[in-house]
Amino acid sequence: MALHPGFLTRPLAHRGFHDRAAGRPENSRAAIRAAIARGYGIEIDLQLSADGQAVVFHDDTLDRLTDEVGPVRERPFAELSRMVLKGSTETIPSFSDVLDIVAGQVPLLVEIKDQDGALGPDVGALEKAAAAAARDYSGPLAFMSFNPHSMIALKRIAPKCVRGMTSDAFLEEDWPDVPAPVRQRLSGIPDLEAVGAAFVSHDAQALRMPRIAEIKAAGLPVLCWTIRTPEAEAEARRIADNVTFEGYEAA
Repeated sequence: MALHPGFLTRPLAHRGFHDRAAGRPENSRAAIRAAIARGYGIEIDLQLSADGQAVVFHDDTLDRLTDEVGPVRERPFAELSRMVLKGSTETIPSFSDVLDIVAGQVPLLVEIKDQDGALGPDVGALEKAAAAAARDYSGPLAFMSFNPHSMIALKRIAPKCVRGMTSDAFLEEDWPDVPAPVRQRLSGIPDLEAVGAAFVSHDAQALRMPRIAEIKAAGLPVLCWTIRTPEAEAEARRIADNVTFEGYEAA
């Protein structure tokens, strides 16, 4: 499955067009609606609830973004859906909620967060939940993950879903829980064929890696994350086909 061209024509709002000062926390319904109003594509994150629902939330714990504590995956969706996101009146949405809001108006890029804990093979439940929620969705939609096992599982569960790899240099300081051999292997982005990847989304700070040049030469679209200034956007676009941005209004 090829990446929809809409993913390459408008910048992608990272976790929605969020602004906590304006009452639009990351990955909130308000941030999603603000991105749609400006015509941006949208990038969101998925975690798994205790009862197997895909929820739109970045962290694996609740502490940073809510007044609750502990792992997201230990709470049922009924509890998560009532939790207020800090700095707002917004609550945690399900993936289905966001799909209903977006409704094909703009491209939606979905990162499935690693559920293994060390980018290993203990995955599948979140991928099943995400695929089930998106089964009848007809708008531009693509999934990605840092964990290739996640995308391989999604390929098995929902082979028609568009899939890609989120990637970076996999430095130890950024991935302290991931064994060195795994980090070293993943830094070479070796699983594109196994995943059936239609794109990569790479760390903007590492776009000059030789492997990214190889991927571009092979004709695969290269997105990047996370851009925070117009100057950084201009620099990233020397290599990347599109940017994921936050903190300013991208062109």
